[in-house]
This record gives sequence, structure tokens and C-alpha cells, in this order.
Amino acid sequence: MTRPGFDRKTIGISLADILPTRIVPPNIKRSKKFKTILASVREVGIIEPLAVYPDRTPNGSTKYLLLDGHLRLEALRALDAQRAVCLVSTEDEGYTYNRQINRVSAVQEHRMIIQAIQRNVPPERIAMALDVNVQRIRNRQKLLDGISPETVELLSDKLLAAGVFSILRKMKPLRQIEAAEIMISANRYTLPYAKMLLSTTRNDLLVQPKKRRTNESSPEAIARIEREMEKLYEDYKSVQDTLGETMLVLVVAKGYIGRLLRNESVAKYLQKHYRELADELSKIMEDIGADVRTVERE
Repeated sequence: MTRPGFDRKTIGISLADILPTRIVPPNIKRSKKFKTILASVREVGIIEPLAVYPDRTPNGSTKYLLLDGHLRLEALRALDAQRAVCLVSTEDEGYTYNRQINRVSAVQEHRMIIQAIQRNVPPERIAMALDVNVQRIRNRQKLLDGISPETVELLSDKLLAAGVFSILRKMKPLRQIEAAEIMISANRYTLPYAKMLLSTTRNDLLVQPKKRRTNESSPEAIARIEREMEKLYEDYKSVQDTLGETMLVLVVAKGYIGRLLRNESVAKYLQKHYRELADELSKIMEDIGADVRTVERE
């Protein structure tokens, strides 16, 4: 069983017990980014928890190393806050944890705005805090209208392009879920990709069936595209199911080849008699390493 990268529940930790792992430059507080974070924390509060790792001190007390969220911590300090909402990591490596955290997604932003409105914060004030147009705040309020809860859950941490949910809203719930799974499998969250999924959706899976125009493709051509899309989706699911095993084989092979190339005698022999093979093996190892890092980030 895979060990989770962090505890599932957030906890409140005193700012005095949180130890930064890097120095924040003094001039960062004059940057637009910091001012936006500061205004957001002041008006709405912490939406994305800080990532920390518990560290036992010699005297038996527990301090928490800050892995992610240094600017948020500085904003809390500037506002004289006493505690911060944190997720506790099970590993003391910031880069490992950062791969498990996405920036604020469209769904998270929607929830943040709804939370602020429930606190009676006017949309204009939220827009000012987030440094966005007030119309965007009003649009975000209605972002998930007509979207099934299952689809929301699937896409809750994905960085979707603006307008994707308006495309999904034109589909019935079952097709929304299927479209979300296709986007996740393809790792594509763009508006053109969502429009492509909409255009290949059968009429019986649309909220409002499309009226055929005279210049549109024939029913036979549309049916063929739909079959191809379904086959493509099945292929994506198949690749997704076997990806872990494939990457394991690649990692084992990379380790074996690496040990061979680190052997001085073997390396000299290959360079002398099979230079092209040695260069190709080195390139393959680099490619495998890049693929593994990409899979870990995703």
C-alpha cells in the first residue's frame, strides 16, 4: 500500500512553532504577488494550508519545518495572526510535497469566493483582494451550477482553463463524468479540448440536443467519430492502468544499466569498441529519468 504524502486532516499550529526552511527576501513584501496574497488572507483567510513537517527538538517539544507556504506565513505574520491552518507532511522534503499540491484551481477559487460571500463580504471587496475584475467574482459564484458533484470532485484540484465548466454544463451528468475522466487521462484541460469533447458527444447525452445544419457531417460520419472517441477513451484507460507497471520496469532497467555504466571497466570497453551504443544507453537513461520525474509530478 502506498504511503500517503501527508495527513488527511489539517491542524492549527502556532506561528511561533513554524520554522521557515528558506529566507524570504525583504523586498518581496513590496511585490504585487505578496500584496495580493496579503489582501486575500486578510479578506478571505487561508484557503491553501501551509505544508509542514514535525521536528522533535532536543528538549522534547515539537517544532514544524515549513515545506510550502512561505509567503502565506509572512502574510499571516504581517496581519498579527497567532495560528495557521497546516497539512502535516509524512516526509521532510519540500519538493516531494510540492508535487502533491497544485496552485488554487478553479473549483478551489469558487469555494473560496462562496466562503467569503457567506461571511457577508461584498463581491467588490473580494475582487479587490484577489486583484481581479468584479465580473469574474460573479461568474465564479455560478461556476458549478449544473455540474454534477462527481465531476466537481474529479476536477477539484485541476487547473482548468476559463470556460471549461460552461462547456461541461451543456452535457448530462454521465457524460460530464466521462469527459472529466478523458481530460484527466489525457492531462488536457484546455477550452479547445473541452469543445472537442462536446462536439463528439451524442445528442442523447446533451442537455439540449444539437440541431443538425445542412453543412454538418452526415449521421454516419458523426457516429464514426463517436466510436473513435470511445475507442480512444478505452485506450487511455488501458494505458493508465498499466502505466505504473511499465514505469517500474523502466526504473529497474535504468538501475541495471546505470550500474553497468558506473563500472569503469565496462564503461571503457563500451567507449572503445561500441561508442555509439554507450552514447545511446546514456541517452535512454536520461529519457527514462525524465519520464519518471514527469509521472511523479502528475
